[in-house]
Amino acid sequence: MSHPLLPRLIEARVVPVVRTRSHEAARTAVAWLREAGFTTFEITLTVPNATALIAELARDPALLVGAGTVRTAAEAYACGEAGARFIVCPWNEPEIVPAGRRFGALVMLGALTPDEVVEALEGFADVVKIFPAASMGGPAHIRALRSVFPEVPFCPTGGVDPSNLRAYLDAGASFVGIGGKLVDETLIAAGDKAAVQEAARAALAA
Repeated sequence: MSHPLLPRLIEARVVPVVRTRSHEAARTAVAWLREAGFTTFEITLTVPNATALIAELARDPALLVGAGTVRTAAEAYACGEAGARFIVCPWNEPEIVPAGRRFGALVMLGALTPDEVVEALEGFADVVKIFPAASMGGPAHIRALRSVFPEVPFCPTGGVDPSNLRAYLDAGASFVGIGGKLVDETLIAAGDKAAVQEAARAALAA
């Protein structure tokens, strides 16, 4: 039985992955992307004081906020307490699943090969994150995995951008994660809101 949050992520199609070196840059990225039309965000734990930002954003009922680069059950628990609705681990760490489930969160575990997809499913992942997708063959790799696992929800990240996201969706991805092409810290530091929002609108249009 699929997680009740899965249809919302599938409907969103694109999840901005917010990974910045400063807390303030992450807040700015979310604000600019929200203005452009995004309401779903993955805040990675590599952002300084990420759980505080998750808690701040999670108080807004219009947003769907999750936590990324979650490495341990303790981190998953802290993110769940902060209000993260989904928990993302780039690899298969099964102890994260029960910690996330305690808060009703959807859990994504990472995989690349068929063996790893099976391991993630055996760990009760709700979604299998394919990372890094581009370096493993891009949409062709997703299409190959989909042929063997037709019912598994896949979320490729790593090298996904507005120019190729349609190819990933057509290959069978349920939704995609986009990081640096949407959350460009150089543009944020320069105050180039227009460029960030142009990329955001291109992703939404695709």
